[in-house]
Amino acid sequence: MNEIFDKAVEDAKVLKQRPDKADMISLYGLYKQSTVGDPNIERPGFFDWVGRMKWDAWEEQKGLSKEEAMKMYIDLVEKLKIKYGF
Repeated sequence: MNEIFDKAVEDAKVLKQRPDKADMISLYGLYKQSTVGDPNIERPGFFDWVGRMKWDAWEEQKGLSKEEAMKMYIDLVEKLKIKYGF
């Protein structure tokens, strides 16, 4: 599973078009859950709205095992490859 996940991470970096913000945030949350697990830092402060969005996306994945999150990340990248080109 790790090899497939690593390939999906690389594939996400070379899509023909940059994914929209919602897709990027989803990728981020699943990536963090896959590599770190549940959030282990406090939510960023009010003025760091990008950090808060990223943290919130990660928090939404809380409770997923790393393997579940990897599978969801891989599936999302496959959808993004169709949506944005590869």
